[in-house]
Amino acid sequence: MSEVLTLPAEARERVGKGASRAMRRQGRVPAVIYGGKEPPLAIHVEEKLLVKQLATGHFMNSVVEIEVDGARHRTLPRDVQFHVVTDRPIHADFLRIGADSLVTVEVPVTFVNEAASPGLKRGGVLNVVRHEVELRVPADRIPEELVVDVTGFDIGASIHISAVTLPEGAKPVIERDFTIATIVAPSGLKAEDAAAEGEAQA
Repeated sequence: MSEVLTLPAEARERVGKGASRAMRRQGRVPAVIYGGKEPPLAIHVEEKLLVKQLATGHFMNSVVEIEVDGARHRTLPRDVQFHVVTDRPIHADFLRIGADSLVTVEVPVTFVNEAASPGLKRGGVLNVVRHEVELRVPADRIPEELVVDVTGFDIGASIHISAVTLPEGAKPVIERDFTIATIVAPSGLKAEDAAAEGEAQA
């Protein structure tokens, strides 16, 4: 499961473009916590800490506990906006969640046991159709990744979501048994097969 991140913050007394610009000049990023049947809470966080957490690569799939004035808010990052030129974060949105909340997240896919795939051993190529899968999952069971075992798959095989072990309580947002990856023949092998087929027909 994804680790729980902690992010200290301060409440924003002033909102608006002018106040936000002033905060950014001080190395702070304006943000808001919303949802959970509570009014939105305007906050600001340290830019360096936010950038450090973004650099983990799984920030958007992690539960983030935001500390504001001694209170802890359990949240899930929903959006981070970046400056179009400098690429610095300029605003962030966080959704309040409870332990039993169901959330929708995009989880990266990784592939293992490629040496145990007959198709890949023969020179086949793993064609990844989905690098991420959107899941509906309990907030306290968000996986860092979905692991796809390619053991036994040969050239021409399709690997569907039904072949992947999902965390307890998790369901794909797409209800059909969609394809995650296929194993395709390398161009050299395709040419050989075409030639052999042509000879057989001659």
